Amino acid sequence: MNLFLGIDFGTSGARAIVIDAEATIQTEIKYPWEISDDWVDVWQQALFTLLASIPAALRQRIKAIAINGTSSTVLLVDAAGKPVDAPLLYNDARGSVMLEQLKSIAPENHTVVSATSSLAKLLWMSQLSTFSQAIYFLHQADWLAFLLHGHLGISDYHNALKLGYDVEELKYPQWLENLHIPIQLPEVLPPGKPIGKLTPEIAAKFGLPHDCLVCTGTTDSIAAFLASGAKSPGEAVTSLGSTLVLKLLSRTRVEDARYGIYSHRLGDLWLTGGASNTGGAVLRQFFTDAELKSLSSQIDASTASQLDYYPLLKPGDRFPINDPNLPPRLEPLPDNPVEFLQGLLESIARIEMRGYELLQQMGAEQLTQVYTAGGGAANNTWTAIRERYLKVPVVSSKNTEAAYGTALLAMRGLRSSEF
Repeated sequence: MNLFLGIDFGTSGARAIVIDAEATIQTEIKYPWEISDDWVDVWQQALFTLLASIPAALRQRIKAIAINGTSSTVLLVDAAGKPVDAPLLYNDARGSVMLEQLKSIAPENHTVVSATSSLAKLLWMSQLSTFSQAIYFLHQADWLAFLLHGHLGISDYHNALKLGYDVEELKYPQWLENLHIPIQLPEVLPPGKPIGKLTPEIAAKFGLPHDCLVCTGTTDSIAAFLASGAKSPGEAVTSLGSTLVLKLLSRTRVEDARYGIYSHRLGDLWLTGGASNTGGAVLRQFFTDAELKSLSSQIDASTASQLDYYPLLKPGDRFPINDPNLPPRLEPLPDNPVEFLQGLLESIARIEMRGYELLQQMGAEQLTQVYTAGGGAANNTWTAIRERYLKVPVVSSKNTEAAYGTALLAMRGLRSSEF
């Protein structure tokens, strides 16, 4: 039986999941990482370690691979695909200095008019001394897939959205073409589209079939949505990982950069949403996983906390408040750690609530149910708190791992393949 591999490059680590034709998981492998000064090396090591860790008997039957990466994590590479400088991560706001230029060239309130958009990063990178060495501008998922199939300059329209790609017309818009950026922007294909077979070197190195296809990928939050089981307009997925990401399935496309709102194409529907810098990374700044579990069990989720925080690791948020200078608010600090944790959990839940309220105010579908993905999905106390704020059922995703959604994408890619 054919198998399909999905690889997730998230904010806190990488993960690989292999599924069969019935979408049943055959193996699952994690690769956590620490903050690094050389992310390119970390990513490549993670990719190859994950491939090598899949049992050989399963590797021999993998027929398609897809990779997701964090949205707007980008890098410049030369003609051989070698990075010419350090990549800029999803939450890197150095592009804020390009916002006035972006406002003058992009349509009003366009998705790219954000300090962390791919296009803002590209314009910032264009001022670097290393820019003259670059030939291609790639997203994280694009470059990782290149390591497997060897074709440079290919992306998908989920990753390319914040570069300015028009996902309705399926082309780069004229205002972007008019910039005449002296670098190769990626060719954009649908997510899950077969690009080509593994290079002979990769197939031999890892004992993978020589005809194994590598497909275009997606972003980590869309992969989590695909894994969730959500299918109907009004259903949403909240990814509670290091950050907080909301995705609401809607018949209506909603875009407004003032609030960090954007919509991804998903078949005939739209995934409208945004991503906040609040989330699990802030919780781990104060508590270990064991403490989070122990203290959460002592919280009365039916009683509201009086603490009002805006939990961030550093200044700046993207959604529902899009302000690169927004200060964290983490005071007052109570003596009781249970009270402090409840205040943090409730404050993140309020940000989630405001996010969904804003999407609906802007014209998206009425929220009916929220699926939860990411590590926070396992915290029952947090789920109860969130349900109190959201006032709709909050359930765990059918599968909470983005790598599972990406494996589904690989499976669809093989089935649609003409190779």
